[in-house]
Amino acid sequence: MRVASALRALCLLLLLSGCASSGNLMSGAPQAPPPADDYLIGVDDIVQVSVWRNPELGVTAPVRPDGRISVPLVGDIVAGGRTPDAVAKELQEKLGAFVREAQVTVILTELRSHEYLSRVRVTGAVRQPVSIPYRQGMTVLDAVLAAGGVTEFAAPDRSSLHRTNGPSAQAYGVQLGDILENGDLTTNYKVAPGDVITVPERVL
Repeated sequence: MRVASALRALCLLLLLSGCASSGNLMSGAPQAPPPADDYLIGVDDIVQVSVWRNPELGVTAPVRPDGRISVPLVGDIVAGGRTPDAVAKELQEKLGAFVREAQVTVILTELRSHEYLSRVRVTGAVRQPVSIPYRQGMTVLDAVLAAGGVTEFAAPDRSSLHRTNGPSAQAYGVQLGDILENGDLTTNYKVAPGDVITVPERVL
């Protein structure tokens, strides 16, 4: 009797678990894209270095063919082949010998080394399909506005963001209508170099 009761309880538990899983799949909750691989700085990229409370130590410069940039007090530092965060961390450590509690930020203002690969493209039912240079912090809304917004024939809530990570590609639903009309930024994802945003036309 105890064994039978335990089996019945186990079956009930599995049944409830299955229902819960199906409910999650059917909920339609948006799936956010994973963060893209960190961009590695390349030769000819334009790098902006800022030091908090010490603007005279800031610099905006292209990465030289040897992969280096020159920063006041520090001198040459390798930037090529590294992420902006890694460069900022090293600069912060080296400037610590000269500046109390140095806080450094490194931002890529122009991606020239991978200009074609680093573009973001918007296609479909937009005013002007575009291929625009990627900028740090750029979102789906930024890219769509650069395309002039959607046309009157668009089905904005069936839009999608396509991203390639390594050998695989994945599409993520974008509720563009909610973003544009209701200010709901839930699916206003940050874009990554190489992303493609498509806005389909509605079925008449």
